[in-house]
Amino acid sequence: MRFERASRESTKGHVTVQEISQTNFGSEQKLRYFAPEQENVFRQNFNRSSFAFTHKLANNPLFTMPRLIQLASQVKQHPQARPDEVYFDAGDIKVTQRWADTPKPTMSPEEAIERIHSAGAWMLIRRAELVPEYRVMLDECMGEIQKLLGLDLDAVMQVKNAIVFITSPRRITTYHIDRECNFLLQVSGDKVINIFDKNDRTVLPDAELEKYWAVDNNAAVYKPEHQDRARVYKMVPGDGVHIPVNAPHWVTNGESPSVSLSVNFEFKGSEKSDVYRANYYLRQLGLKPTPPGESPLKDEVKRRLVFPAIKRVKDIKHSVAVRVKKLAGTPVVEPGSTGNTRRM
Repeated sequence: MRFERASRESTKGHVTVQEISQTNFGSEQKLRYFAPEQENVFRQNFNRSSFAFTHKLANNPLFTMPRLIQLASQVKQHPQARPDEVYFDAGDIKVTQRWADTPKPTMSPEEAIERIHSAGAWMLIRRAELVPEYRVMLDECMGEIQKLLGLDLDAVMQVKNAIVFITSPRRITTYHIDRECNFLLQVSGDKVINIFDKNDRTVLPDAELEKYWAVDNNAAVYKPEHQDRARVYKMVPGDGVHIPVNAPHWVTNGESPSVSLSVNFEFKGSEKSDVYRANYYLRQLGLKPTPPGESPLKDEVKRRLVFPAIKRVKDIKHSVAVRVKKLAGTPVVEPGSTGNTRRM
């Protein structure tokens, strides 16, 4: 991977997890997917700032186009599959475009993969691990990442999953942030990914983070005047990049179809996100709330009193609105966060 531009390093925002024993690699220890000599960069930067690494999944047979057509069908038909398990859109996308405004094609996912060279498509298979071969790969990759980090992630992971991204040539993935801690592995094709410092409040103001956690997955706003603050990674097969939680990023695909694997997980607990949610509603009242981490006492009050109280009021208002609509014979649409939660 070529590291073309660097922004300031961030030394904040790391999680506290328990160290595991046997964290130093001996020369005799073999890893299937990652090189053990990368442990220092993993340990120094994990969930603090983006970093490049290498992997051994380039051109793996599980990621050929015929196999991915089969995977999309298997995931959609799985008994545990959700309606949006395989998602794709197509068209001319801008870096500032909202998920809800992207064109929705009429073709099937399988057709989109077959026509990936010309479809202008961005596709994700959200839970590839529903298929056994990909579950094995996810578990092995995550196990090796834990060894590289020297951390017991099992103790702090709420959920882990494997997402496959299939992208047409020159397609842009819009600017956004995610709640997952992500290791992105480029398997075939090439792309350029721009990743910003998650702690840079000029790029990502508190108000955008609050809105993201409270009501809108598209709350992060791209600011072209600050593009020079991004780290820009040119990714080819065998390259990987770590994207910390809430690190803003956007992507431009290369001249050929791209396949990437995201090995990612969500942390347990909602302490910090609940403070952001409480702050969102406090800001709507004209207040200027203190960001999470600056005052443990205020954070505790917001988590235990403010956010629960707001949630109860919202639940009551929603319940009343549903009853009124039902009496009037109006269709009821359940509330939810605005926009697609995924990404890259």
